[in-house]
Amino acid sequence: MKNSPKEALNKPVCAELVEALAIETPGFDKLSPNGLGLNRYVPNPPFRCGTFSLLIAAATASLAAHGQELVLDPVVVSGSRVEHKSFDLPVSVDVVDQSRIGAAQAKVNVSEALAAVPGITVLNRQNYAQDLQISSRGFGARSAFGVRGIKLITDGIPASTPDGQGQAATFNLDVAERIEVLRGPASALYGNNAGGVVQLFSRNPTGNAVNGSISAGSYGSVKTDAGIEGFSGKVDYLMDASTFNTDGYRDHSAAGRDQAFAKLRYRLDDDSRITLVGNSLNQKNTQDPLGLDWQTANTTPRSVTSGAISFNTRKSIDHLQGGATFETRFGATQFQASAYSGTRSVTQFQSIPKATQQASNKQSGGVIDFDRDFSGLSLRASRDMSLAGGTLTATAGLDLDKSSDDRKGYENFIGNTLGVQGALRRSETDDVNSVDPYVQAEWNRGPWQLSGGLRHSRVAFNVKDRFLSNGDDSGKVSYSKTTPSAGFLYRLNEATNIYASAARGFEAPTLNELFYSGTGGGFSYNLQAATSRHLETGIKALIGDDTRINAALFRVDTDNELVVDVTSNGRSSYKNASKTLRQGIELGLDTAWRGGYSARMALTAMGATYEEGFSSKVNGVTTAIPAGKKLPGIPQASFFGEVAWKNGDGFNAGVELVSQGRVYVEDTNNQPAAPGYTVVNLRVGMEQKQGAWQWQEYLRLNNAFDRRYIGSVIVGDGNGRYYEPAPGQNWLIGASVRYRY
Repeated sequence: MKNSPKEALNKPVCAELVEALAIETPGFDKLSPNGLGLNRYVPNPPFRCGTFSLLIAAATASLAAHGQELVLDPVVVSGSRVEHKSFDLPVSVDVVDQSRIGAAQAKVNVSEALAAVPGITVLNRQNYAQDLQISSRGFGARSAFGVRGIKLITDGIPASTPDGQGQAATFNLDVAERIEVLRGPASALYGNNAGGVVQLFSRNPTGNAVNGSISAGSYGSVKTDAGIEGFSGKVDYLMDASTFNTDGYRDHSAAGRDQAFAKLRYRLDDDSRITLVGNSLNQKNTQDPLGLDWQTANTTPRSVTSGAISFNTRKSIDHLQGGATFETRFGATQFQASAYSGTRSVTQFQSIPKATQQASNKQSGGVIDFDRDFSGLSLRASRDMSLAGGTLTATAGLDLDKSSDDRKGYENFIGNTLGVQGALRRSETDDVNSVDPYVQAEWNRGPWQLSGGLRHSRVAFNVKDRFLSNGDDSGKVSYSKTTPSAGFLYRLNEATNIYASAARGFEAPTLNELFYSGTGGGFSYNLQAATSRHLETGIKALIGDDTRINAALFRVDTDNELVVDVTSNGRSSYKNASKTLRQGIELGLDTAWRGGYSARMALTAMGATYEEGFSSKVNGVTTAIPAGKKLPGIPQASFFGEVAWKNGDGFNAGVELVSQGRVYVEDTNNQPAAPGYTVVNLRVGMEQKQGAWQWQEYLRLNNAFDRRYIGSVIVGDGNGRYYEPAPGQNWLIGASVRYRY
């Protein structure tokens, strides 16, 4: 007999939460160190979840008794698509503002900024060739590279392709004003592969100024940045360029990254404006250290496998895109139209064995080489009107996106020389198009708010195979789904809102999951889209003027979950095989008190399991995965806590505590899981102003106690190299200057 929803949530949440914290806590017994030297803790009989909740409530009440102004109710557009106070939305949405994005950070990886967002896990692979791994309530955790299952958007322009694959590296943190993170049922209103939404908004000029910064840190990391912004008549502009280089924490992980950004806004009249944006990303020969097996990760975590060296695994990226947005208002109606286009070129050298590269099927070759053209159009109109004694806000829109890849594959050797581009093994054109009309409505009357939405998504794939010696793999496949959502919010009083929401979502396979999953390693036209049902209930509370608490319970049931079918020689194919269940709790706290002190906390506890059994084949061996096994790649609990202090003389300091529970690495859960860990980060900074000049300096010490731990995992790696170790104690120092003219 299955546990009730309450029991199913309560037991794993408490146990995994305690282990994730891994700190001395009253009511816990200490166990022997695990394989990475981290002490684990489990609850002894007197401890109960209610006790932990009471401790949090008591601490919150104590902090709230003091006074320090905070921005606790920021304006967001995620979820409702029109400006709205986040406190008054029946959704889980968090804002990371400019001060938190740049809190003594190099502003290279979005993981720096999103650590304090509940429900979001950003694993830094220490591998710039494969980018960060971002998951939202477990969606996106199985991605072997980049981001899938989460919609990435920059200034209203998608940073994810129509098939749902995206790269967080395209986010330019140097110009970010804020990052909005949307989770839960409302994410379904963003269409295919939107298990969550991460939107970056660039800042607007506040005056005429030039700025520059430099930072340096462990492992030969250096970043420089320069920018200019200002006004000229009806035009304001912002331009920025940066260069980042690092030797990398691990061997064979050196990387270089150049980014540029430009934005120009032209005010047509009081109600209309046009915004032009452009950005670029360039990475040349970024080294790929690959993953490590369990023993190597424990004994020599900075090492690489021999294949990475012999095949000289590396990746080069050239990314350029631009867009234009027109906004206007006609009385009570707001209208927005956006168009964008861009190109992306990628060349990647892999460590596939020579025999596999020379095979006659579609899995041959060891060099990926593609040139992508992408573009899109978005139209949206919103109107406020009176209805039944309340106010109705109605929104209708249409999103059109397309991409076209000229894709080739080559052998990664010539004769006995490895790591060089060899014979052609693949040549094709892959087109992906999506068409998504949607409507949303929100009605407010007194303490009640009712909202709902409907989106119809259609994603179409068209493959034209030009390498026919191993058969013609041309064909078409499309996926479509109508995804409704509904929610309500009730204002108990001016300081407390309760809400509930529900939605259906779907997740089509990406191009990379369709590749190799068909007969003979060809393109699969038989994979289905996974469908999901999302439920959430929560409370948002303001305590005094200085404390905000958000708490949410969620449950996601998924059918036709995409799972690994076969892994061999480093390649994976996929199939639809199981129902899954994700359920958990999220808790966020922001507070401040007299003397310049502030605190922030983000807590997530989640159980994610296969509800139906299936089988998969690893290097020729078929293995049964019974129901009840944990989904790999998903931390079962995570915690971020921060206490910061800022005085009136420009000095600031902060202490951060980051904890994460164990992470399983493959479906059987038999291989060693990446153990839970706790690390402490320290930072100090100074700020000076004199006339038109402003200077800032900072020093950061990450992993202050030099804990050894696994920072990321490669889910289901066919070679058993699942683990990507994180750095030990490391430092960063930086300075910036700004001149207003």
